[in-house]
Amino acid sequence: MTLTTEDLTGTVALVTGASSGIGEAAALALAGHGAAVAIVARRKDRLDELASRVEAGGGRALVLEADITQPAQAQEAVQRTVSDLGRLDTLVNNAGVMLLGPIVEAPLDEWERMIAINVQGLLYCAHAALPHLLAAAQDGPRRVSDMVNVSSVAGRVARNGSGVYNLTKHGVGAFSESLRQEMASRHVRVSLVEPGAVATELSSHNRPEIREQIQHRFGQIERLQSQDIADTISFIVTRPRHMAINEVLVRPTEQEG
Repeated sequence: MTLTTEDLTGTVALVTGASSGIGEAAALALAGHGAAVAIVARRKDRLDELASRVEAGGGRALVLEADITQPAQAQEAVQRTVSDLGRLDTLVNNAGVMLLGPIVEAPLDEWERMIAINVQGLLYCAHAALPHLLAAAQDGPRRVSDMVNVSSVAGRVARNGSGVYNLTKHGVGAFSESLRQEMASRHVRVSLVEPGAVATELSSHNRPEIREQIQHRFGQIERLQSQDIADTISFIVTRPRHMAINEVLVRPTEQEG
């Protein structure tokens, strides 16, 4: 009996939010294990550059410029993946935005953006991908498929100033656990990854005063790198068929909360 599945050759992975940070690193890592990768984001120039890096390493990449907050575009991204690359074995729901600050007098558009990307976009991609993940678990080379949902420490611990971000990430955790139970007997593994502070663009979308607060909180610690989370995702999807990693909380060593 084969006890390792670290070789992803013959499989296809779709990664959302792949134009930077964790998504970019995850796409490179999965390609490094042999998967063909469909990379999804709104910034096509960055996706093109990422695709070139994947292909320079001997891999195959499909660039999909899409806004996953639009149901039709999320569905089209999945359909293009299957039609162009032949199948779908792994979905990494990574796209997300973190807009922090007090709830009182918060800009409503920030809440709407977080709900649209962190929750609705993830749901649209999951809904479109599940039939293909079920098919891959039945007839794929590994007889197992994976959905990895990237959440946050904020999905476990509510903090003053993170209210709606907490709401979205707690929701991702609840959805993931319910779907995990539903899919367990059908060998579609649903995993939740909850990073702490990572050195990415995530905090740069905040208002200046909020960015200053984030810098004050985390500026003195050594943050995680995107590759650290990509390594975690790779570990999850390369486990043998009988083993599922349900949830992983990854903090920088120096991060207390």
